[in-house]
Amino acid sequence: MRGLYFEEFEIGAEYKHAFRRTITEMDNVMFTSLTMNVAPLHLDEEYAKTTVHGARVLNSLFTVALIGAFHVPELTMGTTLGNLGYDKITFPHPVFHGDTLRAETTIVDKRESKSRDDSGVVWFEHRGYNQNDVLVCEMRRVGLMLKKPKEGV
Repeated sequence: MRGLYFEEFEIGAEYKHAFRRTITEMDNVMFTSLTMNVAPLHLDEEYAKTTVHGARVLNSLFTVALIGAFHVPELTMGTTLGNLGYDKITFPHPVFHGDTLRAETTIVDKRESKSRDDSGVVWFEHRGYNQNDVLVCEMRRVGLMLKKPKEGV
């Protein structure tokens, strides 16, 4: 399985990724602890009950990592040279333990690399939804993508 080469990306193309994942308490506690984010909103159920959410919410950087990974097998597996940056990341709705997330991607733009002849730059918009089709994360990401290998090389 491989992702798409730069030439294969079409501006405006939309992808609904097949992968889904249910978020567990362990996911949240482990990620939050590993990244040393000691915010009680993620770790302290009694504290979280007093917030507007009424329960612990998933660490938002875990949400970014998960939603940003659902596309890999279909779009960038083995054809990416890496992320160049994120233009925006928003969280319109919190994610809770037990939510099942899925993602969609739109190809926003692309251009030839100005410094490399083997690659191009692609702008992706990734959107994450919960089991109720509520948008929980939206981000624009810029990636450096390989071009198709030249014949005979």
